[in-house]
Amino acid sequence: MAFFFTCVGLLILGYFTYGVFVEKIFGIDANRKTPCMVQEDGVDYISMPTWKVFFIQLLDIAGLGPIFGPILGALYGPSALIWIVVGSIFAGGVHDYFSGMLSIRSGGKSIPEVVGDNMGMTARQVLRIFSIILLMLVGVVFILGPAKLLSNLTGFNVQLLIGCIFFYYFIATVLPIDKIIGRLYPVFGALLLFMTIGIMGGLIYHGYDILPNLDFATNTHPGNKAIWPLLFITLSCGAISGFHSTQSPLMARCIRNENHGRQVFYGSMIIEGIIALIWATVGMSFYSGPEAMNAVIASGTPSAVVNEACNTLLGPLGGFLAIMGVVILPISSGDTAFRSTRLIIAETFKMDQSKIAKRLLIAIPLFIIAFLITQVDFKIIWRYFGWSNQMLSMLVLWSAAIYLAKKNKLHWICSIPATFMTAVDAAFILQAKIGFGLPAMPSNIASVVIAFAVFVIFLIYARPEETLADDPQPESI
Repeated sequence: MAFFFTCVGLLILGYFTYGVFVEKIFGIDANRKTPCMVQEDGVDYISMPTWKVFFIQLLDIAGLGPIFGPILGALYGPSALIWIVVGSIFAGGVHDYFSGMLSIRSGGKSIPEVVGDNMGMTARQVLRIFSIILLMLVGVVFILGPAKLLSNLTGFNVQLLIGCIFFYYFIATVLPIDKIIGRLYPVFGALLLFMTIGIMGGLIYHGYDILPNLDFATNTHPGNKAIWPLLFITLSCGAISGFHSTQSPLMARCIRNENHGRQVFYGSMIIEGIIALIWATVGMSFYSGPEAMNAVIASGTPSAVVNEACNTLLGPLGGFLAIMGVVILPISSGDTAFRSTRLIIAETFKMDQSKIAKRLLIAIPLFIIAFLITQVDFKIIWRYFGWSNQMLSMLVLWSAAIYLAKKNKLHWICSIPATFMTAVDAAFILQAKIGFGLPAMPSNIASVVIAFAVFVIFLIYARPEETLADDPQPESI
């Protein structure tokens, strides 16, 4: 138990130390007008209180990822806990902070436009396509996952529940952000808090041996899957996730002052890290061993673990409320995934979104495509989501590193995690069945060579620009 609370303490300490350091490197300007102050449109650019912006950001990024990912990561053993702590502080928090703050500095642009501003038009076009595909996969994953959990909880038909969630997503995608998302998320946040504290409290109350195995040198995965690079792909949300960068611009359009950026963006990542720690701990403490948990996962998805753990640890009523909290996490990310997709498409084709007809013009075909994707097997969707998600995180970190290098600031806070994620992504695609299917040893060596080469190229070409003007103020519309 002491190790778990040490990990939680390190995450909190990271927010007040490394988070402050990252904020100073970026260089906030409290007197600078944020996008909602000069571009208010009553739909996407709306000034909201910081506490509400924080809760929306947290619920946007904390979908099924910090639950399913840590449960699957727990199969590898306690090394998953180390990755959550180190990843959240030095990679995920930095990634989320820069994706949000660079969006603020660019007038609230979506992440493909932010990356394009720093890496050029080719990167912009690639990220536009890449982000849309990723967000569609996220939206579909966050329809199927909660639908199955609700079906287990209520006995309702899964297809009926999918239809209901689709309907909610559609409404939340086209209405102004303060009408549904801004009003419901504080309530959702209370359920999230209950679920997070309750499930850990249940483990302690029922006398479970918390983290009985702390042998960090041993990979305990029943399928003998290698920790490198699979753990870093599987356990993304809760450590570092490219999906977060697609969500940060939503709140970059609503935040009132740059002073609030660390709380909203870096702070949300730290809280998600704590959620991930709890579910990884549940996976390693609730079951007698990884084989037992893997058997439950094999019976369906990690949702079976959630259902069993919540009902056992918290009883029928507590289990119901906890599972509802888990259901809300993906739903509160799925709706904003589709909303982000709408905005990326609108920016790409320069379509004004202040009129409902223009929003519907994008949303209707978007949801038709999403429905067709739901017919694909969940495991296949999740497999492609994992790699594409971490590819996006890598590109966003490189973009932030280039931004800092051009400003003659300490780029290492971004370039080091960017190099690491480059190696992870390269190793995975070289040896995965969905990639080149190469043996582990040569693909791992090649991934290190690729990451080092990319880093050297970055050092050569990302030079400070002495005549570079300060980031322009966002223009009013």
